[in-house]
Order: sequence, then structure tokens, then C-alpha cells
Amino acid sequence: METIIITDVIVSIPSTRLFAAVAVAVVLPLATACSGGGGEKSGATTSAIGADAPACPAQPVKVTVSVDQWGQIAAQLGGQCATVTTVLANSSVDPHDYEPSPADAAEFTGAQLVVLNGDHYDEWAAKLAATSAPAAPVITAAALSAPPVDGAAPNPHVWYSPTTIDALADAVTKELSTLAPGAGDYFAERRAAFTSSMQPYTTLIADIRKAASAKTYAATEPVFDLMAQALGLTDKTPTGYQTASANESDPAPADLSAFRELLADKGVDVLIFNTQTEGSVPDDIRAAAEKAGVPVVNVTETVAPGAVSFEAWQVDQLTALAKALGVNT
Repeated sequence: METIIITDVIVSIPSTRLFAAVAVAVVLPLATACSGGGGEKSGATTSAIGADAPACPAQPVKVTVSVDQWGQIAAQLGGQCATVTTVLANSSVDPHDYEPSPADAAEFTGAQLVVLNGDHYDEWAAKLAATSAPAAPVITAAALSAPPVDGAAPNPHVWYSPTTIDALADAVTKELSTLAPGAGDYFAERRAAFTSSMQPYTTLIADIRKAASAKTYAATEPVFDLMAQALGLTDKTPTGYQTASANESDPAPADLSAFRELLADKGVDVLIFNTQTEGSVPDDIRAAAEKAGVPVVNVTETVAPGAVSFEAWQVDQLTALAKALGVNT
């Protein structure tokens, strides 16, 4: 992240989405590397997560997943009965704006099952699946999510919704069992193992909700909002800033001022900060929180570099949040 000197004057400069130029760690080295739009690498991987699972009693199912948030989960559920390829497993690339290459299209060719995020997050992948794997069933995480409340706009970051994770795990297990009926019991065991591996995550959510459901937060981006809702936290981010952030546009000076005043008055218990975004605006907000003594909790949109699994990534963030809110875990 570039270093920007923050002064008392807020300059309206467009925030630039920065996805750390480090490929997400997997158990084995990258199997393939595909060219992304604008010369960037998509970092497609054939995951070895779940490779320590029992041997498969049937022919493994070929699964293609758009982004790594779901790729790691699919690999755990499939074990050795699924070959899971994640097309966009490079945290330096923004899935919203990604321009796929012919090599990316090839990742979908022959896929027996496709897993997407949906909700305009990875439309490029939906198009590739429709042309390169037209016969494959498609599981879309956003379609399994609860609809927004009070007419709010859909939030595409549905991997931060605990209920959506459960629903997707069930859907993937069901489709895998249909595609490889001889491994039905195997997939049921993998689903149970996934539930067990997620227990620290589930326990942390319950503990935070019980102890901190009356707490408040503000966020530099809506990435974490679905999890915050699951925890019972109240969002105090200024409405104008929220709208601008959701639209990836500049907030008005008055909205920035309102955000700074909120933090200066300690009007929230914690600031949620997306570390994969850079620019004068989020940096200024963070500086205001630190100056006021409001705890800052870092989150990421994609699986954090170095995280050994989806649940490890989530547990690290929830643990930091619990500490910031004064919740004993």
C-alpha cells in the first residue's frame, strides 16, 4: 500500500481498489497460471486442500470455481473425489472488473460442476460457464442467500454470511453426490468433516453475538456487513458514505466530515477496515479512528495471503474483532 500523508484537509480523490499482489496460499504450488485482463495474472489453481482426505471410491468430479472464497470450501467438501480448479485465485485481481482470457475459458471446458458467487460479482465466470460448460450444473452462492432487508441493495460479499456458507456446502455436497453416486457416503463424510472444521468459526460467532450484539461499528467498505449483521452489530456508517462506497465513487465532503465526526465522538465501538483498498479517503478514516482511540479491525475481501483455509482466514478476523469489542473467547 502506498504511503499517503494525511492532513486536516480532505481531498476528494477516487479510492483505488488494491488487491495485494500475492497469490493466495494453497497446499501445493500453482497448477496453472492464466492471463487476466490488462496483462494481470488470474492465478488459477487446482487446489490440494482436502488431499489428506480418504481415497475416493469413484471417479473424481471435475469442479470449476470462479473465486477462491468458494474454491477452498469446494475443495474441502470434495476431498479426493473432486478436482477443484479456482479460476481467480490471485488476490491482486479485482473479481468485479476482471477481464478473462481464452486460457480462463479453458478452465471451464469439461467441468462437471461450476460454483459461482453471483450477484454481479463474477459475471465473467457465468458467461464462460455458459459457453464452455453448458451442460454442467451451476451453483450460485448469492442465489442461496437471504434477500436484503428493508429494500437494501444486495451485498455480493455473501461468503461473509454464515447461513450462505452452510447452504452452499449443502448444495455442493448434493450435486457432487448426484454426479458421483458411488461416492455419496464419502461426500456425506466430507460435509460432516467440514462442519467440524468450522466449529471454531461457529463458536466465535455465537460468543461475539452473545456478548456484543448491542455494539456498533462503521466500515470503510461494505465487505464485512453480512457478518456484522450475523453478529448483531449495528452499522453507524454515515448513509452518504455507505452509498458512495457501494457504488465505488467518491463520497461527498459532507459525508467524509460526518464520518470523521462520528469517530472523533467515539460514536462507534469499532472501525472495520478493508486492507485491500488504498487511497486518501480510507487512509484518512483510519487515521481519524486511531486518533480518537476507536479500535480498528482489518478485514480482506479475498482469502488472506498465508491463510491455510477459508475457516482459518475467518477465525483470524473474528478473533481480532472479539478482542476489539472486549469479548472473551
